[in-house]
Amino acid sequence: MRRYARLYLLYIKSHFKVMMEYRLDFLLGILSVFFQQFAALFFLTVVFSHIETLKGWDYYEILFIYGIAFLGRAIHHIFFDNLWTLGWRYIRTGNLDRVLLRPVNPLFQIVAERLQQDGFGQLLIGGAVLYTASLKLAIDWGVTEVIWLVVFVLSSGALYIAINLFFATLSFWMTDSLPIVSAVFSLSDFARYPMAIYSKVITFILTFIIPYGFTAFYPATFFFEGKQSAFALATPLVAGVSLVIAYRFWTFGLQRFASTGT
Repeated sequence: MRRYARLYLLYIKSHFKVMMEYRLDFLLGILSVFFQQFAALFFLTVVFSHIETLKGWDYYEILFIYGIAFLGRAIHHIFFDNLWTLGWRYIRTGNLDRVLLRPVNPLFQIVAERLQQDGFGQLLIGGAVLYTASLKLAIDWGVTEVIWLVVFVLSSGALYIAINLFFATLSFWMTDSLPIVSAVFSLSDFARYPMAIYSKVITFILTFIIPYGFTAFYPATFFFEGKQSAFALATPLVAGVSLVIAYRFWTFGLQRFASTGT
């Protein structure tokens, strides 16, 4: 573990040197994320300017769900964004052969080769949204609540990582699974709203098939009196199991990898 920690620090230092060479691009990347997230929040605000509640859920409760979703996505976006490029950047071009020649875990190398600075903007917005919503909801923050919040945010990030890794692994058979990864990832937007507003089919899919419901909605209910979901405390378990399944699927796909050449 120490070896990988040192290697990761070296990757980060190298990446930051590159980013600082293009500082304008660095700032524009962060600002673009700000605009994207503000657009989502603006849409939510417009909706609630016409209604008081959405099937019993008010504006600040949904804003709190948004905050957890933003923070979980930020973890994935900052540290694991390179999973999106597995097909077109590594498998299609033959660059994965280079990775496999090194005496280091291939997945670690792919993840470490890119640190996505845009995610820092998402992290800041997520924290601000969560703070604002919690003040309006008058959530009583004790040590237990803070610990659970940290666990939920980390679990949310782990779920985004696991789901993306699972579907990115399809690139070993399809050469590039980016269209599928993008389509599946778009489903995560549904998890920023209460599951009660969806049909039973969609709720089932987001809970048991592609568990995006655990990235924001279910853990958020832990903090709402009278609206707690029985699934909330299962979030860390679901995240852990999802990571194990995704990583095993990755190793299965890697064993069947056949180079495409350049």
